[in-house]
Amino acid sequence: MFLKLGLTSFGGPVAHLGYFHEEIVRRRHWVDEEEYADLVALCQFLPGPASSQVVFALGMKRGGLPGALFASFCFTLPSAVLMILFAYGLAHFASSSANGWLHGLKVAAVAVVAQAVWTMGRKLCPDALRLGLGVAATASTLLFPSAGSQVAAIGVGAAVGWMFYRRKISPRAEPKTETRPRSHFWAAAALLTFAVLLIALPIAATMSGQKNLRVLDSFYRAGALVFGGGHVVLPLLRAELVPPGWISDDAFLAGYGAAQALPGPLFTFAAYLGTVICGGDHPWVGGVAAVLAIFLPAWLLIGGALPFWHSLRGKAWAQAGLRGANAAVVGVLLAALYHPLWQESVASGRDILAVVAALSLLQFRRVPPWLVVMLAAVAGQWVL
Repeated sequence: MFLKLGLTSFGGPVAHLGYFHEEIVRRRHWVDEEEYADLVALCQFLPGPASSQVVFALGMKRGGLPGALFASFCFTLPSAVLMILFAYGLAHFASSSANGWLHGLKVAAVAVVAQAVWTMGRKLCPDALRLGLGVAATASTLLFPSAGSQVAAIGVGAAVGWMFYRRKISPRAEPKTETRPRSHFWAAAALLTFAVLLIALPIAATMSGQKNLRVLDSFYRAGALVFGGGHVVLPLLRAELVPPGWISDDAFLAGYGAAQALPGPLFTFAAYLGTVICGGDHPWVGGVAAVLAIFLPAWLLIGGALPFWHSLRGKAWAQAGLRGANAAVVGVLLAALYHPLWQESVASGRDILAVVAALSLLQFRRVPPWLVVMLAAVAGQWVL
């Protein structure tokens, strides 16, 4: 079932959750409406790809840890394989004269991220304080372009949200959750592993100086620190991978544009990046390693948080901090929309018209993103 969902779930995490609801709640009755809503709330609360975390949680409910890993593998495999294959073909096409479609993919990425910024901004910045947090995050990220500044902006947003909103949020009722002492032990072990890797990997990468370890650390930290959906992984990964010269901006943005046309989780963009960066005789190994590294923190977090969610969800301070963090996320994504997306992708009046046309199709005509990406690729080859 999850393999079928991985092959057919187009449209990003929000659409994925709709597909899951239809298949798992309405058709198969694995969970009821209340339990599904609780799982979705938890996965939206945690950093990482929400739809992939829901898959992991549902698989764990049905078959324990083996079920969780198998469900995640099936859901992720189709798009990961396609992204690796795209990376294999990139060198040939990019070196030929027929590379206009790569430019079209970059233009499509501008439109997709612009729509994400608009949609997220309306939802996550509804008042003056959160709008101000978003603007401040945009300014700080543009002034100090690095992964550290992006994480700091989100952290400051969480702190401000905690200060101003914790007294305005009513505690929520606790969902019905069965827990066992043993499950709490393994959950705590998963959360500890998450924290240890988050601290130890950068230290080990710095001390060893090995490129492969530094790359894996970059993917792990991106997966651990992304709030607000898959699109936010764009600025974090770009700040980690492009400045060291591991991948060019053109190749990075072309792969990101291609990822919009595929089903399944957007985080499988890492498979493309790892394959391009690794190179050599077996570049697919780098793609597989990158996918595992970027998804591992999400799996550790959801596995560790599930037994404790019944108490955490009712805490006003947690919800308050999340309000501020999500507002900052919008600002970080807005900064990425300008740099590098707009600066690297839009170079003429035709490009501007193409962005406006693609955004209109997405926002007003509700055309699926994968179709918009394909149309943009064709336009890049023959029109732009």
